[in-house]
Formats: sequence, structure tokens, C-alpha cells
Amino acid sequence: MASTRFEPAGPLRGAVTPPADKSLSHRTALFGAMCDEPLTIHNYLEAEDTQSTLGALRALGAGVDEREGELVIRGVGLRGALDVTGGRLDVGNSGTLMRLLPGWLAGQGSGTWTLDGDDSIRRRPVDRVAEPLRVLGAEVEVQPGGLPPLTIHGSELQGAEYVLPVPSAQVKSCCLIAGLLARGETTIREPYMSRDHTERLLRRARAPFERDGLTLKVRQMDELELEQFTIPGDPSAAAFVVAAALLVPKSRVTVEGACLNWTRTGFYRIIERMGAVVVGDLEPVGTVADHEPVGDLDVAHAPLEGTTVEAEEIPLAVDEIPLVALLGAFAEGETVVKGAEELRVKESNRIEGVVDGLRGIGAQIEATEDGFVVTGTGGLRGGTLDARGDHRLAMLGAVAGLASDEGVEVAGMNVAAVSYPRFEDDVRELLAA
Repeated sequence: MASTRFEPAGPLRGAVTPPADKSLSHRTALFGAMCDEPLTIHNYLEAEDTQSTLGALRALGAGVDEREGELVIRGVGLRGALDVTGGRLDVGNSGTLMRLLPGWLAGQGSGTWTLDGDDSIRRRPVDRVAEPLRVLGAEVEVQPGGLPPLTIHGSELQGAEYVLPVPSAQVKSCCLIAGLLARGETTIREPYMSRDHTERLLRRARAPFERDGLTLKVRQMDELELEQFTIPGDPSAAAFVVAAALLVPKSRVTVEGACLNWTRTGFYRIIERMGAVVVGDLEPVGTVADHEPVGDLDVAHAPLEGTTVEAEEIPLAVDEIPLVALLGAFAEGETVVKGAEELRVKESNRIEGVVDGLRGIGAQIEATEDGFVVTGTGGLRGGTLDARGDHRLAMLGAVAGLASDEGVEVAGMNVAAVSYPRFEDDVRELLAA
């Protein structure tokens, strides 16, 4: 396992363009495979996770033509003659693919597919998608404990109502996709708002979809059509550079071309509450749209104060919650995160990983049943942080090292390539500016 050391750094200065958004890359490629006409996608993320999606779509019979800066998906249609050769699909490390793809496969009238992945995926429960699909009439098999591999037998689905026990954009998306194939109407109710990329794509494709508060309804349709799509920058990836700018004195960084969808910018609202000044046109909370807003963000070093992150904020900042813990270690007072149980079933147990990792480099942090409590001390000593095969924890350790007293050795830094292949290069360029 490769290790990389991040020493205390001088200011980060300049502009950075984050990698293409991972959530939108997965979704647009999958929607392209479900379309009858070719879909051209610009700025598709070139990372391990999103390549797993393209590999699975190829295996199912979709045409995938990769060019520089452009991707063309030649779909097979909603009810296409999907290839069942071997019946096995490798999702790699991609939890998004593992949870979204079953919604499409379950609604096929025939065929059997088994979704499997790496060791990390095999520790992540899939019963949360199996259960709603069964409610719609799907035949789905999981392993003991609700774990992968996940086997799906194509069936005739019937619309039904399903209440999500926890907010999850991935499970919600799986249900919405299955609803496009189910007879009648499918209703989904979520406890809190979560990322709405799938809903925006449905509106863009003029699907029979509607939302009323936290209730979503979708009806069966025959053909899915989308026009060309440009993927904006990933605000979750950008958040790690932003956190470094907040913590390293005299830093000032501009993030260019980021997705400013309000269901993706919960982290930026949290850091504003902690004292950060974020200059940019964040989409107003509650906006309903069929497009993804794009813009620049300007952030500089600032003194921070502790805050409390409530359960309803978690789905809108779920990938950035580890950074809230890191910022809390430097902030004045106490930072509390509640309602974050979902972090226990990410690429790693992120609550455990964040608490153990930050405590090991000098933070005063304690785990709770649904989150953690951080007592700010104004800084971190440094040491070693194990990424545990989790790209977010790897980048967390890197940012901690830049702001620490003695530096941080990140064990397994290479996993950052899952979502942000250029992370180390971008950081070096900002430090050299």
C-alpha cells in the first residue's frame, strides 16, 4: 500500500478546475444507455468509478465511444435486448453503479444479471435497493447480511408506493428508474431532501415525473430521449481544495466551473455558518429545475467557529462530512454532526475512519451513534492516517497534513484516483502559484 507524505504548507493560491462531477457522470451514462438515440456527453469524468459504469454498459450491449473531452453512448432503449452473456457485471468500487443499475435491469421482462465488485463493495449493503425493487415486483437475490453479489432476474414490474427509511439519492434513483418500466404509477417518499440529479435528468428527458415536497411520482414510459449534456465540475471534490484554503493561512483559491446545484452545496452552507466567506452564485435552496447550474466559487483562509450539523443537512453534504470534522478540529468551540449513520456504509465505515484517523493525528474527537463531536484546539499535531481504501479519507489526510504542525503520512493515498485523479497535481500547482 503506497504512502504519501503531506508536509505543512505555505498558502494555496490561484484557480482550480475540479474534476467532472462523479454523480452526474454515472447518471448521464446510464441514461444514455437507456435512450433510443445516441447521447453525446462532454467532460465525462475519467476516473476508476466512472470507467466501471462504462464497462458495465458495454457488457450490456450499449455502444461506448470515448474521445478526448467527449463520450458518445449509443443506447439500447429502456427495454432493450440487453446482453446476458455470462450474466456478471463488475461494478468495481462504484456504490452508485451498484445501486442505480438494478433499477433498469429489474424492469426487463427477462434476463438474469449478477452485480459484484471489489472487497469494499462486498462490505456495502444492497438490501436497501433490493427491498424497494421487491415491492415493485422484482425478483432480487442478495447474500447473507444483505451484501453483494446482487442477482437480478428481469421481471414485469408493477407501480407501488415506497417510503425510504433513510434519505439516499442512490436508492431513490434506483426506484425512479424502475418506475419508468413499471405498470401504473410509482410513488417514493423520502424523509429529507437528497441530491436531485436524477430528477433533473427525468425532467430534461420529459419523463412523466413530478415532485410535491418530499413525495415523488413517476409513471411508465416507452422511450427516453436526451439531448447532449456537459458535466460540470464536482463540488464534492472541490470541497477538499476549499477546506485546505480555509485552513492554511494566507490562502485564497477560486474553484472554476463547479456544479452549484443546491442539493450538492450543503457543505458550502455549513462552512459559511462556521465563518467562511464563500463568494459565488450558489443556487437558492428549494430551486426546481431541469438543468444543472454552473459557476465559480472564491474562498480564502478564515477563522472558524464550531457548529452543529443536523440530520436533514447530511444528504446534501454526505461526501463532505469528513471535512466538517477536520474543520472542527481547527475551529473555536465544539462541532457536532448528527444523523450521519449513512457514513457507516460508504466505501469504508467513515465515522470510524474519520474519528480514528483524526484522533491519531491529534484531534479531540469522539464518535457518537449517529455522528461525532469535535472539540476545536486550533490545530493538529500530525502523524499517520490510514485511508482504509476510501478516496475521501485519503484526501482528508492530505488536507490535514497541509494544515498540521508536523505533516501527515497518508497510507493508501492512491485511492484518491477513484474520484479525483489530479488531486495531488492540483494541490502542488496551487502551492507553487
